[in-house]
Amino acid sequence: MKANDFRRLALLLEGAEEGSHMGSPDFRVGGRIFATLAHQAQGYGNLMLLPEHQAAFIEDQPAMFLPVSGGWGRMGATHIRLATATEDVLAGALQTAWKLRLEKNGKAAKGKRTSTVGEPAAKAKKKSKSR
Repeated sequence: MKANDFRRLALLLEGAEEGSHMGSPDFRVGGRIFATLAHQAQGYGNLMLLPEHQAAFIEDQPAMFLPVSGGWGRMGATHIRLATATEDVLAGALQTAWKLRLEKNGKAAKGKRTSTVGEPAAKAKKKSKSR
C-alpha cells in the first residue's frame, strides 16, 4: 500500500475529511483527528487507537504495526507499515480508528453543559450557582 491508498481508504469513511496538522495530512471526523500521514516519508501511516487496540493489532500483525515513539505511542498512536499492509487490514485499522474517534466525539458532546437560550454556558452556570 502507498500513502495515496491510505488517503483513499480514510476518505471512504462516512464524514471523513482531509486536513493538515503541522504540515502533514490528517484525516478527521467531526473535526477531530483519527489518522495521519505524518510519517509517510518513513513509510508509515498513523492511527489514533486506544492502547488496548494497539496491543491487539501489534500482537496479531507485528510486522505491520508498531507504536509511535514516545508518549503518543503509549496513549495508543500506532504506525502501520504501508509497504506490508494489505488493503483489507489497512481498511479495517482505519475503520477502528474512525469508530473510536466517533465514540470519543459522542462522549465529549454529551459531557458539555448546554446553556439557556441566548446565554453562553459559563454565564448560565454562574446564574445557576447564585440562585
